[in-house]
Amino acid sequence: MNTTAPSKLSVGRRDFLKTSALASGGILLAPSIMKAQSSPNGKINIAILGYGKQGEVLTNSMLQIEPRPFNIVAVCDIWKNSIGKCRSLLRTESPQLKWYFDYKEMLDAKDELDLDAVIIATPDLWHARHTNACLEAGLHVYCEKMMARTIDEAKSMVQTARDTGQLLQIGHQRRSNPRYLHAYHNLIKRSDLLGRFTTANGQWNRSAKKFQDVNPRIYIEQDQLEAHGYRDMEQFLNWRWFRDLSGGPISDLGSHQIDIFNWFFDALPKSVQASGGNDYYEGREWYDNVMAIFEYDTPHGPARAFYQTLATTGAGGGYYEYFMGDEGALRMSENPSFTKMYREAREETQETWNDLAKKGFIRKEEAAKKEVVTKVDVRESAPPDAYDIPIVLNKMPHTPHLENFFDAINGKAKLNSDGEHTLKSEMAIFHVNEAVAARKTIELPKSVYDI
Repeated sequence: MNTTAPSKLSVGRRDFLKTSALASGGILLAPSIMKAQSSPNGKINIAILGYGKQGEVLTNSMLQIEPRPFNIVAVCDIWKNSIGKCRSLLRTESPQLKWYFDYKEMLDAKDELDLDAVIIATPDLWHARHTNACLEAGLHVYCEKMMARTIDEAKSMVQTARDTGQLLQIGHQRRSNPRYLHAYHNLIKRSDLLGRFTTANGQWNRSAKKFQDVNPRIYIEQDQLEAHGYRDMEQFLNWRWFRDLSGGPISDLGSHQIDIFNWFFDALPKSVQASGGNDYYEGREWYDNVMAIFEYDTPHGPARAFYQTLATTGAGGGYYEYFMGDEGALRMSENPSFTKMYREAREETQETWNDLAKKGFIRKEEAAKKEVVTKVDVRESAPPDAYDIPIVLNKMPHTPHLENFFDAINGKAKLNSDGEHTLKSEMAIFHVNEAVAARKTIELPKSVYDI
């Protein structure tokens, strides 16, 4: 891997963007010790590879960034319907948008497009192939999570990023969310508001839904579907439920939140046990419910985290990560209405919490009207004081993570979810379905995390 300083010779716009990432061997220096760089000849030229629902979300998220550090110059998808949607959205933003049905053709045209980076939002079975091809073509990559279907595929992505020196950001967008960053750095690491972590709970539950269907008049041709790994349009539209195409709900949804367990615990799981099943739907290969328990050795002692994802109830409490310590608890979510802190009723912690409230790091919740309680069980803990976290994200949740990606390309930041660290965080998730099938605890020794 090249670790030499950039040449002082004059370079073109694309070469400059590549050089800024290579300056430290593909891992950028921390902003506090780095001289910011930016493209001398214009903006970052990007392509969108995969324009399904998530591709649309990422595109709309990018369009919230002002001023624009990028131009969207191309889109690639195997479905004409998706290409049409993207062209319609970007009609004003990118009137010269090029479109492709084959990603290899798009990469062959990268010099003509003057392409610098690719946003990949294709189904999981394509992540490794698309990412590796783009990295090898000299392009930086933002790839949606999960990194891939298998550990070996994900490892290949990390190795290719190492070999090429290109940047690889994975779409765990909470890592760039200012509310999560504030909670981790200011409330947990610096202020130690929760005391010693003992437990975490997390969930993501969604209402029961039928398979997505579409008008046969806009179907993809059968030979095209099969060439891209899909049996039919049903699989193409509902790929998250098929074993050859993804890891199921625990991968699709759980990957976000189990990553937060690992981040806030400053540790990786040493084991996982899980239960789940196809209890509700017929014709779906992956489990419609999964419940998993992860064991950790954190810097402050043992801890456990419970996680569940249910595909049968939207009334089951939403989605959040809930951390509990001996001095307080923190419930985090991308939905600010689910975010809350609670102080254990211990006199010795009151001063610290009051001080942080005065400084604006937290905000004490106004006391609500309470019902008169005629009898209290003295064995129960006193009701805790509740606090809000006064950090509001006035953008779409993915926008800060994309901003971080563009800043990293321009040498202004380091990636918040680079491929190497993300693979270690996702490693335990790859083993959850295995634990469900085996009906036993899967041990995760330190060697599992070697990349």
